[in-house]
Amino acid sequence: YGVPFSVRNDEVVTGATLHLIYSYSPALLPELSQLKVLINGEVAATLPVPQSQGGTTVARDVPLDPRFITEFNHLNVQLIGHYTRSCEDPANSALWATVSNASSLDLTYASLPTKPDLGALPQPFFDRRDVRRLELPMVFAAKPDAATLEAAGTLASWFGSLAGYRGAVFPAQVGNAPLSGNAVVFALADSHLDGVTLPAISGPTIAVAERAAPARGELLLVLGRNGEELKTAASALALGQNTLSGTSVTIGQLVTLKPRTPYDAPNWLPSNRPVRFGELADERALSVTGYDAGAIAINLHVPPDMFMWNTKGAPLDLRYRYTVRPRPDRSSLNISVNNSFVQALEIPAVDPSRFSLGRFLGRFGAQAYTTGVTRRIVYVPPLLLTPRSQLRMHYFYDIPNTGECSGRLMPNVEGAIDPDSTIDLSSFPHYMALPDLAAFANSGFPFTRMADLSQTAAILPDDPTSGDYSLFLLAMGRMGESTGYPVTGVTVAGPGDIDRLADKDLLLLGGPGRQPLLQRWAKSMPFSSDGDTSTFTLSDIGFKVEDWWHGSHGAERAPARADLSLVSNGSSALIAGFESPLKSGRSVVALISSPGESEADMTSALLDADVLPQLQGAMAVVHGRSVTVTSNGDTYYVGKLSPLEYARWVLSSHPLLLLLAGVLAAIVIAALFYRVLRGIAARRLKD
Repeated sequence: YGVPFSVRNDEVVTGATLHLIYSYSPALLPELSQLKVLINGEVAATLPVPQSQGGTTVARDVPLDPRFITEFNHLNVQLIGHYTRSCEDPANSALWATVSNASSLDLTYASLPTKPDLGALPQPFFDRRDVRRLELPMVFAAKPDAATLEAAGTLASWFGSLAGYRGAVFPAQVGNAPLSGNAVVFALADSHLDGVTLPAISGPTIAVAERAAPARGELLLVLGRNGEELKTAASALALGQNTLSGTSVTIGQLVTLKPRTPYDAPNWLPSNRPVRFGELADERALSVTGYDAGAIAINLHVPPDMFMWNTKGAPLDLRYRYTVRPRPDRSSLNISVNNSFVQALEIPAVDPSRFSLGRFLGRFGAQAYTTGVTRRIVYVPPLLLTPRSQLRMHYFYDIPNTGECSGRLMPNVEGAIDPDSTIDLSSFPHYMALPDLAAFANSGFPFTRMADLSQTAAILPDDPTSGDYSLFLLAMGRMGESTGYPVTGVTVAGPGDIDRLADKDLLLLGGPGRQPLLQRWAKSMPFSSDGDTSTFTLSDIGFKVEDWWHGSHGAERAPARADLSLVSNGSSALIAGFESPLKSGRSVVALISSPGESEADMTSALLDADVLPQLQGAMAVVHGRSVTVTSNGDTYYVGKLSPLEYARWVLSSHPLLLLLAGVLAAIVIAALFYRVLRGIAARRLKD
């Protein structure tokens, strides 16, 4: 067993030490047993297992030869274990060893000189070998206007998409570059930036330059004569970086792309057709070998507004191959989603019947196939298909009880999922109750409904700070990570431009006293503030009757309790969602923080894997690593259902309306029958 690790392209390992903490069975024979440490298949060390240390925790430092370490590496520990000199059972429970997760690997690096080249992008600004969180400063030569921020948002989303699970932050600086390290610079033709020499600008320009000593690193320069040219340069870089080369490129023309359509994000599971597993995972990752093989995992980024009410769930058309068992046992293919069990599919044995095909072919010297192929339809329950789901298919082969003196157990069992297996969401409409901060936190919804955020506007305060810029760039990075596409269509505006943005979903940034819309829209929000006093609307009177009226769906309204007013010192960050006061069906998500500690809390809440799942409901108050969820019970819906589906949905959640509809239907049917029967009686009496 082992772990992978990687080394950045601009670094080389000059020394490596493995601090191994482990324990092993006291039943192991010291002269026949050992632990092997391997680096990329090469034996780095062989560790003895003295009986005096058996069953205890052992710490040992293992030096590793740096010549064996490349860009992508795998560190393994293998147990060679024997518990007797005579016949032994290879599956005996006395054969065990455990490596502690407190073990560590220390690497000493040396930096390699690199030559600035656009063809190497996104390196060195992002290196896929680096598993740490990406921290890439974005520098503005002067106070940025809306177009410059839109250009910066495009690049932040691109880098956020590349960073993926690592997460990415983009500290914003105005007027000066960081003292050292890589950075992205946005500047106009007449700009001046200390310590940075800008090339001549004749249009949208992208350039890379090495930083002057003693600073280390490179600068990615995004240049233009105005904000629109900056946007052109940023879009060209995010959408066509593979076509660039040299140290500087001027964009002559950027052909307008075909407009995006809803739910077409590259990272999202298509919801208009069946999707092959071969599109979602490498075919080599769909097969496993051995009794202790891990699960086959496929990540599913499901649109959060899939309406699966009153259905069996999403159908999996599963085609799989397996090694047929020599005799009936407990072997199975277990299907789970997000570690929740779904179904177990039996792996059958060879037919023992005297009239079986295997026995018939055996009479003529032929062998029957030992590989089985099966096709099954498995339904994934709706509640398990969250925006970030993982489908796991685990082959569990029952280990035969060979007993002693049988030799080493042969791992001659395999399993494979056919790449033509599919998952199909095309039968489900898009319809969802909002506000739901979980959808925003996990997938950026509803903004990411359009992958390029062409129906989204970010509203910054009139006098934004560097913290506001950083939070905006962080949000754009999160959107890019969700969709896998740069946000080339986002609109940046101020509070004074709000009336012309009625037909957009709004991302509101800024704290109390700096963002006037927090006061202007106080009646529509679960939170309002005049800068000193914060008011949370949490009333409960009348909701009990309303919940009874709404039946089983009343829980979706999640009303909170009591009214609360408080004076805040600005140490808490708030995330609130509500329907846009400008147009019904449009959404607003407000990221409310103040300079200092609450900005750090907001950043942590949007990136921390432990805090992120706690963001739910209509409003979340974030203080450190704790989150308080509240809601004012105001719900609105986005999406569309067919008339019949909508009628079923409404009647199922309104018992009194269902009763009234039943009475009216009975009256109408009775009236029709009355008229028909009266007509028949009149004709009969006339005759």
